[in-house]
Amino acid sequence: MIVKDISFGDDARQALIQGIDKIADAVKSTLGARGRTVVIESMEHIGGLTVTKDGVTVANSITLMDPTENLAVMMMRQAASKTADQAGDGTTTAIVLAQAIIHTAAKLIKPSMNLTEIIRAIQDSGDYITELLTDMSKPADDLVNVAKVSANNDSEIGQIIADAYDKVGQNGVVTVENADGADTYCTVSEGMRINRGYLSRYFMTDKKTGECVMNKPYILVLDQPVETMAAIEHVLADVLQEGRAILIIGDLGPNVINTLNLNRSRNNMKVCAIHPPQFGWKSHELMEDIAAVTGATYFSEETGDNLQLVRMADLGVCDKVIVDQSTTIMVNQDSQQAEDRVKALWQEHDNSKEQEFIKERIAVISGKIGVINVGANSDIEQKEKRDRVDDAVCATRAALEDGILPGGGVALRDIAKKVGEQTGESEADRVGYAILEKALMSPYHQILSNAGAEPPKDQRSGYGVDVKKMETGLMSKMGIIDPAKVTKSAVINAISVATTILSTNAVITNIRQK
Repeated sequence: MIVKDISFGDDARQALIQGIDKIADAVKSTLGARGRTVVIESMEHIGGLTVTKDGVTVANSITLMDPTENLAVMMMRQAASKTADQAGDGTTTAIVLAQAIIHTAAKLIKPSMNLTEIIRAIQDSGDYITELLTDMSKPADDLVNVAKVSANNDSEIGQIIADAYDKVGQNGVVTVENADGADTYCTVSEGMRINRGYLSRYFMTDKKTGECVMNKPYILVLDQPVETMAAIEHVLADVLQEGRAILIIGDLGPNVINTLNLNRSRNNMKVCAIHPPQFGWKSHELMEDIAAVTGATYFSEETGDNLQLVRMADLGVCDKVIVDQSTTIMVNQDSQQAEDRVKALWQEHDNSKEQEFIKERIAVISGKIGVINVGANSDIEQKEKRDRVDDAVCATRAALEDGILPGGGVALRDIAKKVGEQTGESEADRVGYAILEKALMSPYHQILSNAGAEPPKDQRSGYGVDVKKMETGLMSKMGIIDPAKVTKSAVINAISVATTILSTNAVITNIRQK
């Protein structure tokens, strides 16, 4: 039996606040273009350490000895992770805002006030703030600066990411991988891409390029093991009679592969076979996607389908297939089926716990896949650089979805003024507005503090400081912009964690052995 320790009231909240301060003070030093890096010791990272400016990476690395303080760290980490999951960036902003809400509330809330009503007022104000941010946002016409700002003002990375999104289009997906050398660059693949190569080198049609190229082939999609030719020979005979090619996506036994090799060399049978992509349930989902896009019937072992019943009408089609040792590209000029599937997947993405995998599925069938290959001169540099590129790619995607706002904390600063003008119908409303007015200013002041800069005299809407160049002006014209989705997610998640801690009256923890 685990013995518990219980703390109540102010003692419990004070311990939680101490934990919040420790994680927030470590994370908020990274905020802004002149934010500092954090060095983390961890055997999970390359060489036992990592250097990063990524807020969620810093937050995830912190574990405190005091159990109550550590509970606060876990709650703040949840706010950061949820913001990262929803928008891909804004983790540091969420933590800074949560800390500011809690400290401001501690100063403004008096013992005589109704704490429950004030907490409710703060929560209700979150919707009002997101509405103001939505009204303030503008379409993302300047992707270079969105990516550049999120990548710590790295112009080269900003340009590479913007070019990648221009090439892949609205439905394309940009992913990030490590490069072998020091250069960072983007590659874009056309068509549906599957990370599976041919099962036999005898399927090659061009030995010089090492590829199997088939024009207007049929597509057979199945997840059932095929151990003998008898299971599929009837449909292969019909394809051979038409003189068409066929791509088989499934697990074929050695005897089947050998027979296909023989027919290819002796009977000039136009055939190629690849393994299903991924494994387990992920493979099942991707196979359904492939079938939907090509118009094939998916013959699955899970549903008890009988391969003996496969007919020509069950085969999918595409315009061209190119298969090499590791990759299959399926080109289909009629993109309506792919567009419909992508649209359905984006709708599923918003309510799914497997958002990254859904993005992978979209990347497979969307028609264009951009890959940012991150290069560096050392493993440590590559890890830090990749964190920034990951954030910048996600921020750019968020900007395309929900528009952009003035960066550098200026959008929240301007919203804070409007929040402060609200009179409210009760004392709780007025205190709630006052707390948020002050808290919303915190990212703006933190960015200036990290840069050693003073607030500009010109406080008009949209005006701020380019802390990199120490110049004052309209943030959008200076190219300092943030995705609206990132800012809104940070506000909502910060309010959620802060109000949870403010409403806490007892903390129960396990007693640690000394």
